[in-house]
Amino acid sequence: MVRVNLFRKWVLGILIFILVLTVCLWKETRKGIYISIKTESQTDHLQLWKWITVKSEMGQNKTVNGTGKVTLSNKESQVKFNNIEPKPEKIKVWNKYSSSQFLQPRLQMARKHYLKMNKYHVKYTGPKNTAKLSPEQVLCQLQKKINFRMITASDAPFNTPEWETYLPKTNISMELGKLGQCAVVSSAGSIKDSHLGAEIDSHDAILRFNGAPTKGFQVDVGEKTTIRLVNSQFVTVEEKTFVSDVQFNFGIIIMWDPAPYHASIYEWIQKPDFQFFESYKHYRERHPNQPFYILNPYIQWQLWDILQENSLEDIQPNPPSSGMLGIVLMMHFCDEVNVYEFLPSKRETGVCHYYQDTFDQACTLGAYHPLLFEKNMVKHLSQGTDEDIYNYGKVTLPGLRKAQC
Repeated sequence: MVRVNLFRKWVLGILIFILVLTVCLWKETRKGIYISIKTESQTDHLQLWKWITVKSEMGQNKTVNGTGKVTLSNKESQVKFNNIEPKPEKIKVWNKYSSSQFLQPRLQMARKHYLKMNKYHVKYTGPKNTAKLSPEQVLCQLQKKINFRMITASDAPFNTPEWETYLPKTNISMELGKLGQCAVVSSAGSIKDSHLGAEIDSHDAILRFNGAPTKGFQVDVGEKTTIRLVNSQFVTVEEKTFVSDVQFNFGIIIMWDPAPYHASIYEWIQKPDFQFFESYKHYRERHPNQPFYILNPYIQWQLWDILQENSLEDIQPNPPSSGMLGIVLMMHFCDEVNVYEFLPSKRETGVCHYYQDTFDQACTLGAYHPLLFEKNMVKHLSQGTDEDIYNYGKVTLPGLRKAQC
């Protein structure tokens, strides 16, 4: 009898031990799930890409005909005709809350290097690391705080008889006239094989960058050019090509050069990033009838200040990219702007330019320029659909004159 009681007590003890162990394991498992969910939620808010569920893949089957109109494929027409509910799918688009902590180590190191170097002596004193303003508030900042001017013969030290013969005498707004729907065409490699040429050419005005060619790439990038935005490095280093290549003889040329942070025009002339002055004069002598403007250096740092105020971390203290400058210029000139492949589409591969084979993630995510933060702002201001971004790399932005400020 004593042995039976001892056996029962032994069995009961084992059962209690197993029960306690089970409860402990269950609690640890629940804790792990909670941490996992919390971490995933936090990182989703900051990561570079965002997965979004959409209704169908039909957007991928759209094509653009010669008139610039979108037509449906046979597959999509059949689905619509049979009234079949398309299956949902997940697409990957740019996350407007992207953080530098998700950049690859090389790009993180480059960003930290430029923050430390501070080549342009940036001393920003405005709001910093604050929550984003609403899209309408950001549009009002761009409208009110940026001086959209070109250098004129009345700007010292350009107000000399010598410079008067080179600088355009017509205001650029008079050259362009009133523009409705405009396009900004990125030079990104992901625009290759897009077949967007006809759609791009259907716009009232089109802006391209530096030496981005159209010949041989018309199917993807179109052939019309209204404005070509070039940097001073391209004008000076590639001067021979710039002067002789006929593609630069069409439309309006705008050149920009990085200036010290909020420097006066006189200070900038003393210390330009590239000594472009002789190259500019040489081009004007060869092509006196070509509208060729020099962008007022104020604009780059006024734009940079707005980018920093609307970013949750410190951005590179270097001028914005040509891409971002071109976007805000066209937002100033036009009622609506469609930007192609500034935010990467499903074709993104890391190839820098559609006309070259150079591969570097810095071309997409930024190293010298605060490109990551520029893309965050563009996505924040987007009035188009995520499907358009995914399929066509197309972001639709409003013109600044439409902002209700």
